[in-house]
Amino acid sequence: MSILGQMNVDVVTVFVEDLQGTKAFYQDVFGLSAVYEDDVSAVFSFGNMSINLLNISEAYGLIEPGAVASRESGSRFQFTIRVEDVDAVCNELHSRGVVLLNGPVDRPWGVRTAAFTDPAGHVWEIAQQI
Repeated sequence: MSILGQMNVDVVTVFVEDLQGTKAFYQDVFGLSAVYEDDVSAVFSFGNMSINLLNISEAYGLIEPGAVASRESGSRFQFTIRVEDVDAVCNELHSRGVVLLNGPVDRPWGVRTAAFTDPAGHVWEIAQQI
């Protein structure tokens, strides 16, 4: 058996309250089409991995007896996409109606970043090496 830490993460499933609204956000903001969808999910390919938007009503069956947290509970992770020009991407996000959580800001570790959320509250960061 291979060591799991040496394998690629293939799919991240995120739980959403409004599947149609969140799907539209991914189409509009990221310029993607779903590679798979049904009544309770939509999958988007980001090249090296996929994001599965899953209606929160289906989440309980996947992780029981674990608890499904609400959006109001706060973020516990963020996705990061490396870009060439954070400021240009921020301008494009703004033109698509995206409100930034923060940034652009130069971080002490040599990266310029900005963050925003999808409609379900999942945090996305864009990052540029400086």
